[in-house]
Amino acid sequence: MKELREILRDLRVDHDLTQEEIADYLGIEQQSYSNYENGKRQIPTWVVSKLSKFYKVSTDYLLGADLNYLGSTNLRNPYVDQVTMHDVLYDLQKLDPDDRKYLLKYLDYLKHISR
Repeated sequence: MKELREILRDLRVDHDLTQEEIADYLGIEQQSYSNYENGKRQIPTWVVSKLSKFYKVSTDYLLGADLNYLGSTNLRNPYVDQVTMHDVLYDLQKLDPDDRKYLLKYLDYLKHISR
């Protein structure tokens, strides 16, 4: 299981961000943030909370308890029941362009009514 510092580094790299940019967002010095990623300093709870909002992931994900966050690139992980994101994308690719547009509109509708 990855450590918090490794997960934060991976997220930063995946988002093409520098340590300086993350440090600015947090209102701290770049060296302080570097110390978090390098394991030289404990990562405060407020940093975990603020970065979970920034990256739009749960604190459970950052702490290694939830591997199925919304930005996961592992398409073979179960998404719902035994269906993977790979299965979903494969099925989507079989749709004609008009049906894809309809599906996207429907997903947008579902997002709005579930709030």
